Amino acid sequence: MPHSRVNTGLTNSTTKQKSWPLVIAALGVVFGDIGTSPLYSVKECFSPHYSLSAGLNGVYGVLSMIFWSLTIVVAIKYIGVISRFDNHGEGGQMALMELVLPFVKNRYILLLVSYIGLFGAALLYGDGMITPAISVLSAVEGVKVAIPSLSQSTIVIATILILFGLFSVQRFGSRGVGRIFGPVMIAWFLVIGTIGAISIVQTPGILAAVNPLYAIEFFSKHGLEGALVLGSVFLVMTGGETVYADLGHFGAKPIRKGWFMLVFPCLLLNYFGQGALLLREGHIASTVANPFFHLVPSWGVIPLVIFSTATTSIASQAVISGAFSLTWQALQLGYLPRLTTVHTSDTERGQIYIPFVNWALFACTVYLVLQFQSSGALAAMYGIAVSTTMVLTTLVAWHAMRHIAKWSVTTSLMVTAIFFGVDISFFLANATKIPDGGYVPLIIAGSVFFLMVTWKRGRSILRAAIQKRTPVLEEIIDDIDSYTTVPGTAIYLSGYRDIAPPALVSNVRYNRCRHEVIILLTVSVGTESHITRERRFEIKPLQKNFYQVVLHYGFMDQLDIAGDIDYLPEFDIPIDITDTTLVFGHETITVTNRKGMAWWRKHIFMFVHRNSRMPVKYFGVPFKRVLEVGSNIEI
Repeated sequence: MPHSRVNTGLTNSTTKQKSWPLVIAALGVVFGDIGTSPLYSVKECFSPHYSLSAGLNGVYGVLSMIFWSLTIVVAIKYIGVISRFDNHGEGGQMALMELVLPFVKNRYILLLVSYIGLFGAALLYGDGMITPAISVLSAVEGVKVAIPSLSQSTIVIATILILFGLFSVQRFGSRGVGRIFGPVMIAWFLVIGTIGAISIVQTPGILAAVNPLYAIEFFSKHGLEGALVLGSVFLVMTGGETVYADLGHFGAKPIRKGWFMLVFPCLLLNYFGQGALLLREGHIASTVANPFFHLVPSWGVIPLVIFSTATTSIASQAVISGAFSLTWQALQLGYLPRLTTVHTSDTERGQIYIPFVNWALFACTVYLVLQFQSSGALAAMYGIAVSTTMVLTTLVAWHAMRHIAKWSVTTSLMVTAIFFGVDISFFLANATKIPDGGYVPLIIAGSVFFLMVTWKRGRSILRAAIQKRTPVLEEIIDDIDSYTTVPGTAIYLSGYRDIAPPALVSNVRYNRCRHEVIILLTVSVGTESHITRERRFEIKPLQKNFYQVVLHYGFMDQLDIAGDIDYLPEFDIPIDITDTTLVFGHETITVTNRKGMAWWRKHIFMFVHRNSRMPVKYFGVPFKRVLEVGSNIEI
């Protein structure tokens, strides 16, 4: 599938007018996670288990690694390179996978790329659970700087209440939330940049840490222990992957503007400000334990705690909206069963809310807070999911560089090698966290990945079983005159085109009747993110008032079956919506020992299939007359 840009037809002035509101909204959604990393990143680098002193070599080395990590991974890799590879405006691991698959010819590499893309996408769910937990918990823990006697149980309860409020507002949509959160995040970045700059002015020599030689010197002095610190340095980039995942919500240009004009400068000012503070007060244990909140005078701690608590709630928005986008893409591409999906905007595509995903993430997040109790304990698992995702993204992006950007082999190899070298270093450093809790996001991702491939394979086996037991469509049409004709139109909703729907076969054979007009309706979701209405309809008139209708959608399009059916008379199909019956099939699955998939996986597929949403409810077709015809299928 060729890579193309959609021409919106907007003038430059109109585009600019619409761009700034999107920049503000993006600041509230996309950069919330990475924007609150200063709360815990630096303090984790100097946590006791690394035995790293806050001296000149340690502070300069850590800051040098932070500067170049943000520059190479976020600014260059994601903002500069990966965001160029949008799938008709959509981003994210699954969109990138679908974008490059048509260019992969070797079937083994094709399967590998598919699995890499799916597992990388599944890792986002683990990140979506940990990010809200560690972000909000680390902010609320700042109260201890002002009130050391505050109990940890009180902090945990307050964190859970804040998280409940955050997940409760998701139904209003990411852009609606972004309009509220955007100005708050702008104020946040200005505040952390300002308090960081004030600290830098007191110790301006800290700016020399931009020299990469300090990072090299740090590794030469600390060896393996220094390499392990990379696991905490990586925390400054958590949220960087959502820059690409949320591309479809706001677009590449607003995200780039927000990053380079505000987010990146303010983050660097704060990180270097914390480093300057450690050079001055590195001998004070309380400062090293929480340098962020010591950047302000004692009277400013409580206001900063309140402000940071609000912004960490916003920070979680990036991964939550990313999880919604990922789930919708997986649903449309056939990797997940049908789930209730609410489109929160009538004008903006990609603005969605999925209740099941929202409250599942909330439940898991609360469990993590109760289980680990502190941000330091959560940091042990944080990073492994994101670092794994970044490695997998680089591997898939190689194909995008070669076949979409048309870069030469030499250039693609050089860029991929640089990105992969940095990514794998962070992955190996984070891999040491696996025994201390890093296994949690991996187990979550593995479970989601398993569900995806099982559902996809199960649907393929079910289709083959239906085709095997169902007569060809021509045979039904030839035999249709032998049944009684009843007035009106029947629309048979079928997931399988070019074969007789089981509901049609059962209806004519057992009820011994047919409608005057029969429409075989199939919804086809392709690998393009969006398909225009002009390209949506595929009409094939058959004999004896039969019509084969295929509605083509992109995997990020809002399905509007009822609205599209209203256009059918324009294609000379004699349909009267007021006298139409919607007929759909409901398959009851029986598991056998036939080949195709292990019997226990078939049972899992059967369970999920039985509990997925009915097609009528999923597609939102408002027909008053609906006929469900059941059939038993052995797989």
